[in-house]
Amino acid sequence: MGNGQGMEEQMGTFQPQEIKRLYKRFQFLDKDGSGQLEPSELFDVPELSQNPLVKRVFQIFDKDNDGKISFAEFITGLSSLYGNDEEEKLKFMFKIYDIDQDGFITNGELFKVLQMMVGNNLTDVQLQQLVDRTIIKADEDFDSKISFAEFKKMVKDLDVASKLQMQGV
Repeated sequence: MGNGQGMEEQMGTFQPQEIKRLYKRFQFLDKDGSGQLEPSELFDVPELSQNPLVKRVFQIFDKDNDGKISFAEFITGLSSLYGNDEEEKLKFMFKIYDIDQDGFITNGELFKVLQMMVGNNLTDVQLQQLVDRTIIKADEDFDSKISFAEFKKMVKDLDVASKLQMQGV
């Protein structure tokens, strides 16, 4: 169960009326009324079920790794996507790729996430070639992995802040 640590600081990101709206959305998603979101409750939402990265987002929101998202985890996760703080959005985006949460994106992690995104549109060989080229291009210190600093440089022209904008809270 989420312990609420850090929730107070994340609440500051949202106005009280936004928190009330988010709680209502949370309750709507919480079909079984358990007070926590299970994966199936999120994956059944039509807008989310088509997103190949929804499972990774769920894992990032689930800070205590109990397989469920408490309201505190929900608020904390959403706060990374709210507003125009590009650094926070970049950190969130980096976490999508950093599956083992060691602070680096490895060749294997990049392969897994891109495979989720492209599905069957590329063969494994084509996908591996893309991953290899991306690692080579981004890896400035030649350690065969991408640090957060290298990731930031790699995506600097993509205008992440506007693309990861949370709308209509």
